[in-house]
This record gives sequence, C-alpha cells and structure tokens, in this order.
Amino acid sequence: MSAMHLKPGGGSREHAGMLVWALLVGLSFPVVGWLGELPPLLLTALRFAIACAGLWWLARRSATFWPSWRALPLYALMGLCLAGFFSAMFWAAHHATALSMATLYVTVPLLAFGLGLLFRVERLAWRLPAILLLGACGALLLALAEAFAQGGQLQFGRGEAVFFLGCVASALYPVISKWGLASGRLADSAAVRTFWSLALGGLLIGALGLAVEPLSQLAAMTMKDALLLVYLGLCSSALTFWLMQHATATLTPGAVTAYGYLVPFVSMLLLFARQPGQIGWEWLPGSALVLTAIFLLLNSGRAPR
Repeated sequence: MSAMHLKPGGGSREHAGMLVWALLVGLSFPVVGWLGELPPLLLTALRFAIACAGLWWLARRSATFWPSWRALPLYALMGLCLAGFFSAMFWAAHHATALSMATLYVTVPLLAFGLGLLFRVERLAWRLPAILLLGACGALLLALAEAFAQGGQLQFGRGEAVFFLGCVASALYPVISKWGLASGRLADSAAVRTFWSLALGGLLIGALGLAVEPLSQLAAMTMKDALLLVYLGLCSSALTFWLMQHATATLTPGAVTAYGYLVPFVSMLLLFARQPGQIGWEWLPGSALVLTAIFLLLNSGRAPR
C-alpha cells in the first residue's frame, strides 16, 4: 500500500453530508421498529436491492462502473459488513430495547478508530480519540436520559449481543473503504463503491437467507411494511451509505463514524416533538457534550490521503 500523508480537515460538504447522514440514521431506528416480524436476512436483501435500484442511474454514468477482479473481494467484504449490521438491527429490534441498541451504537466510532489503526488508515494521536470519547459520553448520557424519561432500563442479553456484533461490522465498513481507496483497489466514485458493496452484500445475504429462512414468511409482509422497506432502502441505505462513501474519501473512519453520536440527539428531538412534556434538565449534559464533540470535529478533522 502506498504511503499516506495526513492533511488537516475535510471539506465542508463532507461534514454537511454527514450531518444529513446522522439525521437519516436517527430517523431509521423508529422506522425499523414499525416493521412486522419478517425474516431479517431476506428483508435486508430486499432493502439492498431497492437501494441498488435507486443508485443504478448515478453509478452507471461513471467510467469506472465495472469493478476489477481485485476489487470484487473488497466489495463483497464491504457488502457483508453492511448486511451484517442491518440483519442484526432487524433481528435485534424484536429482541432488544431501543435504548440498549442506541447505547451500543455509541461504540461504533471508537471501534472504527481502533480498526483504522490496525489497517493504518488512522493516525495515532490524542485529539481524535479525545473527541470520540467526549461524544461517546454525551451519547451515553442522552441514552440514560431517555431511559429516565420513559422508565426503561439498560440490559444486555442475546439481542444486545447480536446487535453489538452488527456494530463491529458497521465500524469495519468505512475502514475497508478507506483502505481500498488508499491502496487504489476501489473506484474513485462514491456511487460506484456504494452500489457494488450493496449489490454483492445483498446477493450474499440473500443466498444465506434463502438457505436458512422460509421464503413463505415474506408473505406476511403488509403494504405498510413494503412502503417502510422502500423508504429504508432509498433513504436509509442508498443515500446514507453514499454520503458515508463520499465523506470517506476525505475524512478518516473515526471522524466519519463520529457523527453517529448525533443519532441519540436526533432521537431526543423526535421524543420532544411527540411528547413536549418530556423536556427536562436531564437532557442538557448529554446534548452539550455531543454538540461540543461535533463542533470540535468540524473544526479539527484530519484526513489521510
């Protein structure tokens, strides 16, 4: 792999795109909970197929649309990371509390930073880990505030364990993307990288789903489920991962995934919109820490090239 040099800051468009990413991901958690208990692997494959249909027109215009043979294993691995996270998310939505899932999702940026160090696409320095820890503390405080407001409690069972493995897969996705870009194996187009990772991941997870899940279970899908799946495929898969791939070209994996700390902040705003009476002082410390971490990230991001 070629040598990489660290240059300060990503572009403002990349940061703005990741702010939109955080909003879409934050909205996706309650939407997933509205789906019926459908087979998670086949559901993920359908979601990826919808996302690929939405990305086709954009990716097809690139001169580097067709991947080389040495890029295919990387795209397949990236696709499995996506499939692993979403399959775990669909399954855990009915076996774990939303609070526990939101809390576990806080680990993704720190996992991405650690994995980035192993793949040599992160720089070992104190500033970014400090920002990540600050954001993690803020996101955790927001999750605890939500538990206090709704009378929920943190727990760790089988559902939480599966979702944590999904979080590891989610953290690995931008790391592999960054490594593939740095080594020249992946296309420069964010749309092409997103399309092929979703396409190959969808094929692999769909084949596994056909082997272990009864196809007849999809017959229980209602019109409401189908519409929610289309929304998740287009907005919460195609658009969010295109935004992540666009930012990955400039930002490090830790910086990209740090915007996940805004997800519980979005959940808080949704709670306030539905139940204004829940607004209280307990939300203030976590909100202040999360917003401070994002502000520091916007002003001091570092990007290996």
